[in-house]
Amino acid sequence: MAKSYQATGKRKNSVAKVTLTSGKGKITVNGRDVREYFPFETLVMDLEQPLVLTNTKELFDVDAKVSGGGFRGQSGAIRLGITRALLEYDATTSKDSENSLRKPLKVNGMITRDARVKERKKYGLKKARKAPQFSKR
Repeated sequence: MAKSYQATGKRKNSVAKVTLTSGKGKITVNGRDVREYFPFETLVMDLEQPLVLTNTKELFDVDAKVSGGGFRGQSGAIRLGITRALLEYDATTSKDSENSLRKPLKVNGMITRDARVKERKKYGLKKARKAPQFSKR
C-alpha cells in the first residue's frame, strides 16, 4: 500500500483536508477533477504552486476535501494543505537539509498561513469602516 501524507490548510473561511498519495499528478477536489471544480485556471495554477516549486507534481496524487468560503479562499486553503503535506513527506524521507523541500517553499511564502479575514461590521457604520455621509447642517 502506498504511503499517504495528510495535512490541513485554512484561508479566510475555507478549511481543506489534503491527502498526498504516490501517483501520477492527478488532483481531485471534493471528488471532482480540479479543472472541473474551479472555474478559473489561475486558481488551479495557484494551488499547484507548491508541487511545481518542489518538482513533485508528477510524484503525487492530491485528494482535497474543502468546505466553506469561496473559490479563492478554497484554493488558498488547498495550497497550504499541499505545502504542509509536502513538509510532512520531506520530514520522513529527507535526512539532509541541503535537498530539503522547505527552503523553496519558505522563500516563495507558501508555509505562512494568510491570516487575513473579513473585518466585522461596526454599529453606526454601513460596513466595517464605511460611514454614512457627513452633513454639517
